[in-house]
Amino acid sequence: MVGYFGGDRGQSKDVYDEVELKDLPKMVDLRKEVNSILQKSSWWDLYGVDWVITFVVFGMVFVAVYLMSFDSALAVALGILIYGYCHSSITVKGAHAATHGSVCASTAWNRVWMILFSDIVGSFPSDATYDIHIKTHHPHTNIIGLGDSSTWKIPFLPTYAYMYVAPLFIPVITIPVSISELWGKWFKMIKYLVFTAIGLSINFYFLMNMSGFTFTHALLVTWVARAMLSIPYIHVNIFQHIGLPMYSQKSRPVRIYQMSTGVLNLPRNLILDYSFGHSILSCHVEHHLFPTLSDNMCLKIQPTVSRFLKKNGLPYNEDTYQGRLEIFTKKYKELMVNAPPITHFVGIQ
Repeated sequence: MVGYFGGDRGQSKDVYDEVELKDLPKMVDLRKEVNSILQKSSWWDLYGVDWVITFVVFGMVFVAVYLMSFDSALAVALGILIYGYCHSSITVKGAHAATHGSVCASTAWNRVWMILFSDIVGSFPSDATYDIHIKTHHPHTNIIGLGDSSTWKIPFLPTYAYMYVAPLFIPVITIPVSISELWGKWFKMIKYLVFTAIGLSINFYFLMNMSGFTFTHALLVTWVARAMLSIPYIHVNIFQHIGLPMYSQKSRPVRIYQMSTGVLNLPRNLILDYSFGHSILSCHVEHHLFPTLSDNMCLKIQPTVSRFLKKNGLPYNEDTYQGRLEIFTKKYKELMVNAPPITHFVGIQ
């Protein structure tokens, strides 16, 4: 048996339930069912839907720049909102997909999109993203000392400062944090700085020469736009793993058990679906089980994954955004400051 945070949507829990299994379901059986869906899926299902979203987002960037050139405060405000939303979609949804190789079938082209979405547009090094996210977080999800989401914790900050104020400074600290991550890896650092300089130059060219802002105003607009969805971004990243079972490196469970107990889905959201992506928001369980699938395919396999886990007695963790927010606000010290308790996987009882 193992404890886990879970429950039906709208019924947030912060108590431990028991999972009792006579036989541990096999990942290979779930993979067969998912592969059957993949074989019947077209290129449109596999990649096309997400490509259309990406093209629309890039197009909306120019709409935003155009709106910000108006003398109307309302038009400028709307332009900033669209600009910030597009930035989030490209640098979170797009970069996340490219990092996992789910933008297209070509490994080389995924690498190109990683650099564009992350280094150039997002000002964060794709090399560091790959090391932190692909090499550590995914294979070691909720394993103490490896993928336990501790990088998201800032224990010296009080609850409300962390939850509602600190995220607004992400655009300011992105480059210093990136440099610290690449310190000593000089070639990667130089490459990152070159690409980031290109991206920021394009950004300021748009804002100063097409929207007509001064450098100071362009800097302020960049900060506001990039910070616009930073609060839900931090929330989503901590809600989906922290507070769920954590395992020691010596007693880690098999993959399907690890991911089903240590990952949580949030409900679909019209705004966040296309700025963060299904694989980060509402299909995070599916994403951790099948990380190379696109957002659209994670959504398509969701009923199969949910049915399989529930049928075999494993948790399928879901909760509302509001439910997690209440838990983290109430239990901030326990979840974000104190060391997490270790859940022992001792095999099937």
